[in-house]
Formats: sequence, structure tokens, C-alpha cells
Amino acid sequence: MQATVHDVMADIGRGARSAALTLGLASTDAKNAALLAAAAAIRSRRAAIAAANAQDMAAGEAKGLGKAMLDRLLLDDARIEAMAKGLEDVAALPDPVGSVLAEWTRPNGLRISRVRVPLGVVGVIYESRPNVTADAGALCLKAGNAAILRGGSESFHSSSAIMACLAEGLETGGLPVNAIQMPPTTDRAVVGEMLTMTGVIDVIVPRGGKSLVERITAESRVPLFQHLEGICHTYLHAAADPAKARAVTLNAKMRRTGICGATETLLVDRAVAAALLPAVLDDLIRAGCEIRGDAATRALEPRAVPASDADWDTEYLDAILSVKVVEGLDDAIAHINTHGSQHTDAIVTEDGAAAERFMAEVDSAITLHNASTQFADGGEFGMGAEIGISTGKLHARGPVGVEQLTSFKYKVRGTGQTRP
Repeated sequence: MQATVHDVMADIGRGARSAALTLGLASTDAKNAALLAAAAAIRSRRAAIAAANAQDMAAGEAKGLGKAMLDRLLLDDARIEAMAKGLEDVAALPDPVGSVLAEWTRPNGLRISRVRVPLGVVGVIYESRPNVTADAGALCLKAGNAAILRGGSESFHSSSAIMACLAEGLETGGLPVNAIQMPPTTDRAVVGEMLTMTGVIDVIVPRGGKSLVERITAESRVPLFQHLEGICHTYLHAAADPAKARAVTLNAKMRRTGICGATETLLVDRAVAAALLPAVLDDLIRAGCEIRGDAATRALEPRAVPASDADWDTEYLDAILSVKVVEGLDDAIAHINTHGSQHTDAIVTEDGAAAERFMAEVDSAITLHNASTQFADGGEFGMGAEIGISTGKLHARGPVGVEQLTSFKYKVRGTGQTRP
């Protein structure tokens, strides 16, 4: 009799729980050896990964996937090398497991310490970007967690090829192959199963479009690290340096339009709009960006089309930018806190006090001063990689790396004390 999706996932769950017990006690050397071997396997199997990705790309094009989705799906030589380098970067990170966060002694002589421990089993549900397979697997492994990875059906062949490299690494490191697993099917029922695997999966990280995250948020009985949207802003303050304003804005929008850290709305102080905006928008239009502007923006740039009310609340993930002229810092902060998604927002200014106010009062996981919103990435933060961005305020916020994939426990040492 053919196994059902429920049976398959139950078996994967049992393997993950067993592996998590081993990983929680694994040495740093063993985990690092597995990561380095996996990186070597990615390089040695480059051609096989590229061939698998070509198969996914061809299927994606036949299905009519959009340009941004296809860009997320693509694995060229540079991205394959970046995956291998990312595994090496994670191996080079300090091992968080077992580190003592605090310790103290009570008047009765009890010695108490708070120590980092793995979460256990981490489920990751993601769309299109097959490099997440390597990043998520590596981060979970370094933090001592087992991982169940469910990539999108459009990246199934690419992710399977990457999984083979991770399995090779685990074998080389002497760690359980069940430490990182990917369901061997594209059946969508897998997602529903993962969302109900309480007692097996300790936390789920959704990475994908709004509809996927909304579904997972509504249906999951397992705790989540998540963000719903990346409605990111770049704000050109009255004291912005014109050269920085042009460079940062162009990069923040157009470097990669399909990532969650891409700027979707540009705000400009009215005091400098006439001087700054024409050159900034000309750069963007020349790069292929559609501008949707308010009346003040359209008066300065006739190629802009009218922005609707909905544009201020839209994550385009495309070469489209909404642009608004604001009355100053207070207006900019109010707009972002009203229309943003608490993900990533930037200010361009030479006024340090204005920058500090912006970074303190904008209620987002990441705020930047004179830098592109596209730096919203765990790798760029020195975390080696990230399993995702969390906009929640409990446990993890911002890029979720190895430290955020741990919890802690208390160890209490006594000499026979009893409580009166």
C-alpha cells in the first residue's frame, strides 16, 4: 500500500526528533565538519545543481512565472558559489549552544546559570528560492536543531540536488542524516501536515509570498517566526546628501526588486523635493522602474503615473515604486508607522539627530541610516546566513540566525539546600 502524506510526514517527524536529541549534544567540530563537507559537495556537484535548476526554470517559464519569481528561482554560478560560501561562513561562526548567558549565586548558596540550548526541530516552509535549502539547513545544524524543509514545488529539483549535498556533509561529520530532511513530494498536503505537528516541530519559519504566510498564520498550531510583507521605505530627509540619496535609492529599489528588503515606497521632504527628486527619479526610470507618485511628485516628474491609496500599502516585488512628498521628519515617521510592515526602513540624511530620531521612532525590525534597505539580510549582518526575517516582537526580531534559533535553560547547582 502506498504511504499517505500523513504517514510520510509522521516518519520524517520521528526521524527529526531522534536527530534533534543527537544534535543538541553534538560537538562544534562535528557540526563544522558537516557544514564544510556540504560546502565542498555543492562545489563538486555544481553541474548537477545547475542542471536541476535548469529543469525548474524551464518548468517555471512554461507555467508563466513572473520575472521576479524566476529571479528568485535562478541558480547561476555566482549563486551556487554563494551557497557554498554561506555554509563555510556559518561554520566559522561561534557555536551558540552551551554558551552561558548569565550566572549568579543566591544567598542560600544555589548557583544558577542561564545557558543556550537548541530549539529542537525547526520547520521551514518556503517558495521558489532554492538557496534557502542550504541556508536554513546550515543555520539549524549549527544551532543544534533538526530541520524539516519544505520548499516550493517550482524549486523541487534544485532543492533536492542541494539536499543531496547536505546529506553528504552530515555523513562526513558523523551526524544523523535525518538531521536535515525534505519531504520527497510536491504534494501541497505536506504544508497542512507540518502546521499541525505539535510535539514534533518546535517552530515554523514561513518564507514566501503574502498568501502563503497568511495561510500559515491562520492555520498553524505550531509557533512561528514570520513576517507577512516587506513594505520597506527609503526616506530622503531635508539634510540628505544628493549623491548618497541617488545611490542609496537606486540600489534599495533596483538591485533586486523581488526580495523582501527592496524599497517599495520613497518619501522625500518637500523642502528638498525640487532639488533632489528629478535626478533620483530619472535614475530609477532609466533603470526600468515605474514611478507611481502623488501630485507633488508628478509635478516634478511628468513620466510618473498617479499613485492610488492602495499603493502606499503594496509590496510590489517588481520594478515599481510609490513616491510621496512629505512635510518633514514627523510626517515621514507617521507615514511609515501607518503604512509600513515593520520590516526595514531607511533614512538618508547628514543630520545625526534626525537619523537617531528616525531609528528610534520607526517601529520596524531594522532601521538604517545612509544605507540601502537591501542590507536587510543575515549574511550582510555577519550572521553567515539567515533562515528568514521576523517582524514579531517575541523571541526573535529581524534576521533569524544561529543565536535566534536557540532558547535557553536554567541550570541550578546546590549543596543539599531545601526550601523552608
